[in-house]
Amino acid sequence: MGDFVGTALGFPAVLFSFMLVVVIAYWVLVLLGGLGLDLPDDFLSGIGLRGLPAGVVLSLMVAIAWFVSLVGVTLVDGTPARIGVLLVALLAAWLLTRLLALPFRRFLPPIAAPSRNDFVGRMCVIRTGRVGRDFGQAEVTAEDGSSAVIQVRQTGEDDLRAGSSALIFGYDPEGEFFWVMPYEMH
Repeated sequence: MGDFVGTALGFPAVLFSFMLVVVIAYWVLVLLGGLGLDLPDDFLSGIGLRGLPAGVVLSLMVAIAWFVSLVGVTLVDGTPARIGVLLVALLAAWLLTRLLALPFRRFLPPIAAPSRNDFVGRMCVIRTGRVGRDFGQAEVTAEDGSSAVIQVRQTGEDDLRAGSSALIFGYDPEGEFFWVMPYEMH
């Protein structure tokens, strides 16, 4: 057992041993409290692993890199050789994760890119003095909690002014604005 711990704490395996502890803690938190990891899709696309949950991808990569570096540390001696083990472990982690991930992509629903149509059906707060057929702005909160100031228009002559609530019921892609109507929140 002492040899295993020594190997796991030797360079470069120690780098991945620490990361593996973090991954295990992450999955325990996911199971207990619903913790999630959201990385931008362009990050995963950049490493060729788009389409899978980030937590799964990173967990696989860390586990594979740890195992490969553990084996490499037992096979070689010397710092220059161990730097090579580090590079091989990183490359193997990426390649094997990509190979393991390919079959699973078919079973997961595609991740929809955010769209302006996501705001349709949401409540907004008017931020300009008035909203007409040609002018108006409102603030809307997205599902992730972020807010955006958007261009809004109305079809009628309702009294929509700063601070009033409105319901977004449509989007005009040509004019790049949202259609709103008054809506009193109770």
